[in-house]
Amino acid sequence: MGESSTQDKSARTAVQIEADIERTRTQLASTLDELAVRVHPSTITAQAKAKAQAAVEERTAKVYVAASGLLEKARANFVDEDGQPRRERIIPVAAVGLGVVLLLATRRRRRKG
Repeated sequence: MGESSTQDKSARTAVQIEADIERTRTQLASTLDELAVRVHPSTITAQAKAKAQAAVEERTAKVYVAASGLLEKARANFVDEDGQPRRERIIPVAAVGLGVVLLLATRRRRRKG
């Protein structure tokens, strides 16, 4: 088997060898061009920017899902299974909220006056 592969290589013509060399040069040039693009600062910057953007989008999606879950839990506290408001829970919370607003407004007036 070793002899036949040696004979095959020696039986190649100069034209075949030159074609192989040219094909190898073309592949090498293509590889070098690809490497040049990969290590170019603008390529590295674009990749870093894309990574950062993906991380921000992932974090934003997680926050959105968490906020949505919290909102749904809060809503469940103030609405019954039929979608009707639970007045026994809404009125005390509204009263506390109104009290806080009035307290803050009173303090603000005292500081200005």
